[in-house]
Amino acid sequence: MVTHLPGRRARLPLAVAALLAAASAGALVQPAHARQTPPPPQDRALQRGLERIVGAVGGPPGAIAVLQREGRAEVYRAGVADLGTRRPPRPTDHMRLASLAKAYSGAVALRLVDQGRLTLDTTIGRRLPGLPAAWRQVTLRQLLNHTSGLPDFSASPEFRAILGEDPHHVFDSRRLLDFVAGEPLAFRPGSRYQYSNSDNIAVALMAEAATGCRYEDLLKRLVYRPLGLRETSLPQGFRLPEPYLHGYAVAPPGPPEDVTELFGASGVWASGAVVATPEDLGRFIRGYAGGSLFSSHTREEQLKFLPGGASEPAGPGVNSAGLAIFRYATRCGVLYGHTGNTAGYTQLAAATLDGKRSLTFSITTQTSKTLKPALLAQVRKVQEDFACALLRR
Repeated sequence: MVTHLPGRRARLPLAVAALLAAASAGALVQPAHARQTPPPPQDRALQRGLERIVGAVGGPPGAIAVLQREGRAEVYRAGVADLGTRRPPRPTDHMRLASLAKAYSGAVALRLVDQGRLTLDTTIGRRLPGLPAAWRQVTLRQLLNHTSGLPDFSASPEFRAILGEDPHHVFDSRRLLDFVAGEPLAFRPGSRYQYSNSDNIAVALMAEAATGCRYEDLLKRLVYRPLGLRETSLPQGFRLPEPYLHGYAVAPPGPPEDVTELFGASGVWASGAVVATPEDLGRFIRGYAGGSLFSSHTREEQLKFLPGGASEPAGPGVNSAGLAIFRYATRCGVLYGHTGNTAGYTQLAAATLDGKRSLTFSITTQTSKTLKPALLAQVRKVQEDFACALLRR
């Protein structure tokens, strides 16, 4: 449950912004968090890097990273999964994936492209004629690589006001774009890159229109079952399956506040509501980046990258944007995946193109480029160290 601390109502706008990946309400970690003793690590330098993140001012109460190489998993963890019980993080803990959910909607869309139900040139006007006329020429490709120009519903003052008044408000997820239906496109489609939560809502709606099936069912049929994902879900409410990795926020000088179940998931849906364990997330990214879900032609289109298109938050190294996937060019080589952040969580999942190696990296507070930039820089550096360990032969 959420810890109700004095002054929470006054801090609610920050928490709302955190949910929308527009700000951060991070956690001031007490030194005891860093003193949790995990199992002996395989690489002491990696373990120390994770512990430094947990011990940093404003850092997370807990962190877990899993390296998977040719079927062998190495688990690194620091701090605690739950400040109440003080148990360590585990690969079987559920957690919010935030914008990593966009890779799942990308997987659904690209599988439908393979099936001929959609094409990358299918327009909003063709599949979603009820949306504004100004948006009609936007294509599926432009939605998937964030060059659509769709205004971001999560930045709408009306949306934020509703969430600020009632964080558990149940939105009609299929009407989230109504919050920006009166706004023009931010730019000519295809002319530049701009990350928008609206893009993947439109992707899911196009998938539903093309198949007559609910997006939740498409996820199960096209993604979960083929990849053997048994601990992955798309909740509408604010509860998480147990056990879960608790997410935290804080307004200094107060203690960390548990925000795991502060927000409902209906207001992010296909753009950010997926919940999974590190184990399931690793299976997903190996299949997704490894190409087991798509034909070679669709995969070739997916891996056409736009320089400068960074995930939110940015992942390790130099970022480039493909179709619902990002390329992370590190000093040791290249990985492919996605990141995400929301109230209480920052996520990275990345893999090699052969699907044999993967990294999942999860911390239990939010970082962003606007608030806690120093923490984000530290996280990205440690992520790159893990990427180098993964790519080392």
